[in-house]
Amino acid sequence: MTMTKTEQTLIDAARGVVDAFNADDWDAYQAALTADSVYDEVGTSRRIEGVAAIILSMQAWKQAFPDVKGTIDHAFADGNTVVLEVTWQGTHSGPLQGPSGAIPATGRHQTTRTSWVLTFDGDKVTESRHYFDMLSMLQQLGVIPG
Repeated sequence: MTMTKTEQTLIDAARGVVDAFNADDWDAYQAALTADSVYDEVGTSRRIEGVAAIILSMQAWKQAFPDVKGTIDHAFADGNTVVLEVTWQGTHSGPLQGPSGAIPATGRHQTTRTSWVLTFDGDKVTESRHYFDMLSMLQQLGVIPG
């Protein structure tokens, strides 16, 4: 299957979202989203609407894991949708907000493999669904038994 120029452009734009997160470049992250963008974080059952709320949620992950970096293992595009396979690695050195309050820093390193589906309107993300195994991550952090 041959990738179109548009599909490659969208893959590059999706990679830019991960790059902006890795660099703590919130202006670039914000610029990659439509004003009414939706982020569906399947691993936490959170659906976050609007640019400001999405940026705050990303910054909260960076507070919990200041050194976290995403590595894109694979990227696929079909029409206006990009699927990224991302491996996130980082050390839990800040409070992690959970449904029952903050989980204190454990000092433990975690590696979480994910799939992130991003839908574009033009070259901006209008909706994304981030699939990851929260149970495995919490086990790695020692928060729950493995």
